[in-house]
Amino acid sequence: MTLNTVLRLTAATLVLGAGLPAFAADPQEGETLAESQTFTYRLLDEVPTLDPQLNEDVSGSNVQRDLFEGLMNQDAQGNLVPGVATGYTATDGNKTYVFTLREEAKWSNGDPVTAQDFVYAWRRAIDPATASPYAWFVEMTTMTNASKILAGELPPEELGVEAVDDHTLKVTLEESIPYFAAMTTTSTLFPAPQATIEKFGSEWTRPGNMVSNGAYVLSEHVPNEYHKRIKNDQYWDAGNVHITEVTGLVINDVNQALTRYLAGELDMIEPLPAGQFPELKEKYPDQATSVPRLCNYYYTFNMTDSANPALKDVRVREAMSYAIDRDVIVNAVLKGGQSPAYIFTPPFTAGFEAEEPAYQAMTQKERDAEAVRLIEEAGYGKDHPLTLRLIYNTDENHKKIATVMAQMWKQKLGIDVTMQNFEWKTFLEIRKQQDFDVARGAWCGDYNEASTFLQLMVSDNSQNDGRFANDEVDALMMESKTMADPNPNYAKVEEILEQEVPVIPVYHYANVFMLNAAIKGWPYENVENNWYSKDFYKVAE
Repeated sequence: MTLNTVLRLTAATLVLGAGLPAFAADPQEGETLAESQTFTYRLLDEVPTLDPQLNEDVSGSNVQRDLFEGLMNQDAQGNLVPGVATGYTATDGNKTYVFTLREEAKWSNGDPVTAQDFVYAWRRAIDPATASPYAWFVEMTTMTNASKILAGELPPEELGVEAVDDHTLKVTLEESIPYFAAMTTTSTLFPAPQATIEKFGSEWTRPGNMVSNGAYVLSEHVPNEYHKRIKNDQYWDAGNVHITEVTGLVINDVNQALTRYLAGELDMIEPLPAGQFPELKEKYPDQATSVPRLCNYYYTFNMTDSANPALKDVRVREAMSYAIDRDVIVNAVLKGGQSPAYIFTPPFTAGFEAEEPAYQAMTQKERDAEAVRLIEEAGYGKDHPLTLRLIYNTDENHKKIATVMAQMWKQKLGIDVTMQNFEWKTFLEIRKQQDFDVARGAWCGDYNEASTFLQLMVSDNSQNDGRFANDEVDALMMESKTMADPNPNYAKVEEILEQEVPVIPVYHYANVFMLNAAIKGWPYENVENNWYSKDFYKVAE
């Protein structure tokens, strides 16, 4: 069942059959399993946390989908398939969901996974005391009382989730959310082992302490170097899991990562060094790959008083957006199948349609001329240059893009840009404190629907790092939750973003990577690019 199908359902009941198997790749005719079933891949940075309720980044999600399992999983096409839940029903106009949990699901210590484990985890995620950076995501589900709990007006025990019995989980929503089941594939809504967390506190995610319910358990972790996860024999579907060991190596330098991949030390690296995909594709056609990815790449303006006062003028922000030649970035710098972005939401998002922004239809020469006019009208330009501070997280590709953008602003608008890079965890902290003028941003959809992107522009969203605030955007996004067809609201929000320019859309992602041809089962057709190591296998050469 695709998310597109889910989004269009109006029937009172929706059921996934209990007999459906979880997705697992198996050797095809003529293939022989390799003797060593290991998978090693590159991490750009140390994963900030292994705690599902505290996670906020893509690399952390990749790890946590191995260590933990939510109610639902995704298959190679992005369709929903059973996880801990064998199925669910949606009634009351998609406001009441009842999930049936499989009796054979266990934690890695042998304890059964129960509905109460999900209740505990979800209450923990929304509890202000936890300070989850994804608490807003729980609120976005519209689970009953989520907003009031997050505001400190009600205790977490009032959240609209109930363990009817050990294997029945009931969820009540305040609004009709037809895609709620798809949202449960996000790590924030994974179960959590209460006894372990209460015993070890913040150290519960260390090897030897961690108890998890996914296909793998954490065996080793050396911060900023590597972590290793091994097959969990307690996992309910362990008999169909081929890969026995997964290692994530932290390699900050993308060129070094490629060298180590070509030397056979890694089975997968992404992304590739900017501009090298065409050559690598020609040389390694069965390994170099570019597929669409449900992510956007953008720069966000600091909309608070801590930024340069000039950024309060929309003409300055608009000029900076117009002056970016996105075709140069995509076709001359990246060369990996990415597409220029003029709107925030990727155009291939399920069910999404929006009018092409006026400036997209202009030539770059026309955009440049308008940019010069706007910045001079605002009182700046080459004769009265602005000085701005731009931050990005350490990565050669990000550096190249930031450098090219800074040069465009300097040459066309006379803006002097001071660039600073920080390792990932520090970067996140600095960005959240609005200690910047312009900051790199990117977002990968938590589910395939436009709200996963546009909700970031809501004023009180914790991921709204520029602190853009617009009452109409807030109202449109709130109203969209109850609409049978929310697309008109989404399109209007995009119009407002075009007018107000709180962010500069740069490009929409392609997942550009190298994958060992011996690794089979990769989900090439899943635009969310969510992968599960349990679905891979390695064939003999």
